[in-house]
Amino acid sequence: MTTIQLKWISSTEKAPWTDREVPEAKVPGTEGAAQANLTVTDDSYQTLEGFGGCFNELGYAALGQLPDDERARVMYNLFHPEGEQRFSICRLPIGASDYALDWYSLNETDGDYAMEHFSIERDRQLLIPYIKEALALNPELQLFASPWSPPTWMKFPKAYNYGTLRWEPEILAAYALYFVKFVEAYRAEGITIHQVHVQNEVVADQKFPSCVWTGEQLKIFIRDYLGPAFEQHGLDTEIWLGTINAPEPWDEWLKKKSSDHDAFAGVVLGDPDAYKYVKGVGYQWAGKHAIQRTVQSYPELRYMQTENECGDGENTWFYAKYIFGLYQHYFVNGVNAYIYWNMALAPKGRSTWGWEQNSMLTIDPASRQAIHNPEYYVMKHFSRYAVSGSVRVGLKGPWSGHAVAFRTPEGRLTVVIVNPYTEARMLHLHSGSSLYSFELEAESFHTIVIG
Repeated sequence: MTTIQLKWISSTEKAPWTDREVPEAKVPGTEGAAQANLTVTDDSYQTLEGFGGCFNELGYAALGQLPDDERARVMYNLFHPEGEQRFSICRLPIGASDYALDWYSLNETDGDYAMEHFSIERDRQLLIPYIKEALALNPELQLFASPWSPPTWMKFPKAYNYGTLRWEPEILAAYALYFVKFVEAYRAEGITIHQVHVQNEVVADQKFPSCVWTGEQLKIFIRDYLGPAFEQHGLDTEIWLGTINAPEPWDEWLKKKSSDHDAFAGVVLGDPDAYKYVKGVGYQWAGKHAIQRTVQSYPELRYMQTENECGDGENTWFYAKYIFGLYQHYFVNGVNAYIYWNMALAPKGRSTWGWEQNSMLTIDPASRQAIHNPEYYVMKHFSRYAVSGSVRVGLKGPWSGHAVAFRTPEGRLTVVIVNPYTEARMLHLHSGSSLYSFELEAESFHTIVIG
């Protein structure tokens, strides 16, 4: 008889990541199985590619406040395959994000259509060392990149934090070459860029580096410029339609346009000559409203939640419960990967344009310690045991709206669940021929591993 191993870890605001005494399994029979309020079904869905965060200059500057041994411990726990988070896919900006020390692009030489002055020298100061530290811990780490803004001379008006790409053939060709040069320059540094996403937040609030695109523009750029440029230069870097942050449904924008899926994914992927270049779709923020219909329409593609919603710098347990709901929403609607935004920031997490945002870790310069914020534990409840290559499996019952389950390549079942309520509630989990009962504390997160 094979003994089934069971592991149960819970997190509350006062007691995060606590090993719990596992309940005794029962063989329920037909009548007992009816007691189950969460049942693992035989259905299987998408394959998990992993979890990660974004490399940003302000994050690396914050980590620089730590003593060497503490920083090494933080990096190990984020990136090493046997660390706490075990990140396997991460993001980086092409040029400045809004969490750069200041705004820049990789070529500010006006009219340099041949990209003769393209340079990643700025990235060698902070971004590349940050990435190389992570790669030293996990050489298999996958990387994807997106620009927040093109070079300013390619835009109208000429500014990092406003406007659109100049829609002129020589500009479009030069911008495609800009992507090529980026991939090639990082490859020369020993860093493989596995994917590029055309634009961070195509419908951006333009207080920070940004560039507004329509679906029609994305279609033309991918079909006629970026895809052919990658082919011409022999790049195997994937092109993704991302990162799409379509507006909230009640936004004034949608009174003039079609719905979020129809305005972006439907336009680009509906064109066969653009579609052939696109390997996946990245959604973030209000793109959560489009993920379901896009996966339904194009199930053969891969999907990613590309930027976790960032809060207000207070890093509360209340907001962490909301964030758990985003993980659950994106996974049950088909994403293969979930990417956090800033992994580490200074206290309050203020951006260069003044918005205070949450982070997994707060680096306290006074104590020179890394503080684990609530969302660090939300991520850990998923990433620690739901390893890359796992397959999402079906759930049914009253708790299914608060849970996600994966079957690992080794056959173990990993169930991640939240009790968002202000009182303890019972979970009766039916898996295979066994029934397990857990008392889920109020406002708590849980990972249950069976097998």
